[in-house]
Amino acid sequence: MPLLDERPATSFAAPRSVFAPAPAERRGVARDRVRLLVSDGERGLNHTRFTHLPEHLHPGDVVVVNDSATVAAQLDALSDRHGPVVVHLATPLPEGTWVVEVRRAPDADRAVLDAEPGDVLEIAAGAARLRLLAPYPEPHSSPTGTGNRLWQAEVVHGDLPGVARRYGRPISYGYLADRYPLADYQTVFGHRPGSAEMPSAGRPFTADLVTRLVARGVVVAPVTLHTGVSSQEAGEAPQPERFEVTATTAAVVNAARAGGGRVVAVGTTVTRALESAVHSTGDGATVVAARGWTSRVVTPADPPRIVDGLITGWHDPEASHLLLVEAVAGRELTQRAYAAAVEARYLWHEFGDSALLLPARG
Repeated sequence: MPLLDERPATSFAAPRSVFAPAPAERRGVARDRVRLLVSDGERGLNHTRFTHLPEHLHPGDVVVVNDSATVAAQLDALSDRHGPVVVHLATPLPEGTWVVEVRRAPDADRAVLDAEPGDVLEIAAGAARLRLLAPYPEPHSSPTGTGNRLWQAEVVHGDLPGVARRYGRPISYGYLADRYPLADYQTVFGHRPGSAEMPSAGRPFTADLVTRLVARGVVVAPVTLHTGVSSQEAGEAPQPERFEVTATTAAVVNAARAGGGRVVAVGTTVTRALESAVHSTGDGATVVAARGWTSRVVTPADPPRIVDGLITGWHDPEASHLLLVEAVAGRELTQRAYAAAVEARYLWHEFGDSALLLPARG
């Protein structure tokens, strides 16, 4: 994957001791009772719980969510050169091949960077077989290290989607206390299967919370972005991803903006999808219906045109997602939020706590 020219300005120590080890419910906390840090450019910082989100939004605002559902994309495999490995199915490609990541067994804690074209991976004791073709994208996929992290692979035996449904599990990493069922990786909005990793910013929402948002006059609208794998190296751009913004959602977003409402994206995935559907005119920017593949990377140098608020989890230093957060919220607001989250020991990663970032409106 290519390297980004920018690096996040937000500086903080990676809080490895406060990674969320399990889903909130398995820690005795309701989904919508995870902590929420509200960083408002006009009102300052506020520590609360996610269930109080409606109190921080206004009638006429629109909250845009990702309706992609998580699939079982982690599989045990046997490499003909490396022995036992873990394979992550990042995304299917239009020509019938797949983007995959090969990682060390058993915990998928590190990528296998010395794989080669022609390597064969036996999936689930031979239920399917993959052959690595070339780094994805060519000519290399590990710009900050040696070797290649992502590969284009062909299926030489078996029904790979069927094998994944039968033998696969959700992608997880070594900081989790256990392996958890696929249901723990779904959001209340997810009904279109396709994400290799959970669109985790939407996880704290519940049906009751959505009802209270709507009762307050906040519109909730969906987009789709099927996530790839999120284990980028420092400075690495996100991979191309499949997305769709419908004409209905485009109209809802445009109407909210015309009426003075804020467009609050639930996660970096939603931000990427919306900003991939922007039509610029002499009078400004609008959202139009769009679908396909997006390589859009939102950064402070290429900022959002539509999104002006963000609900998100907490990202690692140097992550490309942190650049997107800075682009939406501004670097000063982002730095204040991260400093406060580290000091208050907010929980990081997919089962962790949340932030609502609302920059002052100019």
